[in-house]
Amino acid sequence: MPAPLDDLDRALLVRLGDDARTPVSALASALHVARGTVQARLSRLVETGVIRRFTLDLDPEVDEQAVRANTLVQVSGATARTVAKAVHAIPEVRALHSTNGKWDMVAELHCGSLAELDRALATLRGIPGVTNTETSILLARL
Repeated sequence: MPAPLDDLDRALLVRLGDDARTPVSALASALHVARGTVQARLSRLVETGVIRRFTLDLDPEVDEQAVRANTLVQVSGATARTVAKAVHAIPEVRALHSTNGKWDMVAELHCGSLAELDRALATLRGIPGVTNTETSILLARL
C-alpha cells in the first residue's frame, strides 16, 4: 500500500492531471519547490503505483471513428477477482469498475471497428465465471 499523500503530492497530481506532459522544471516553479524535489516525488509516485500509467486524451473529433461501449458484467459466485484479471487482459478494455446491484462490473471498451468490438465482447463473454453481459454502444458525446 502506498504511503499517504501529502499536500505537495496532491498538488503535483492535480497539475499532472491537467497536463501530464508538463516539464519537471515548470512543475517545480509552479509548486515553489526544487526541480529535484519534483523529480523525486514523481519517481516515488510511479514506483509505489500511485501513478500507474501516462496516457493521452484525444480530441473527440479525431477519435470520432472509434467504437466505444460500456459492458455490464455479471459473474457467478466468488469468481470476481479471477474474472477481473481476465477482463483486464482484453486489450480493448480501457477501464473496469466494480459496482453494486444486478451487475458486478462495468467494462469500458474502446475499439477501432464494430468487428473489433464484437471480438472483444466474444472474448469477454467466454471468460469462465461470466454469466451475463449487457452492452451499450456510446453514440455521441454530449
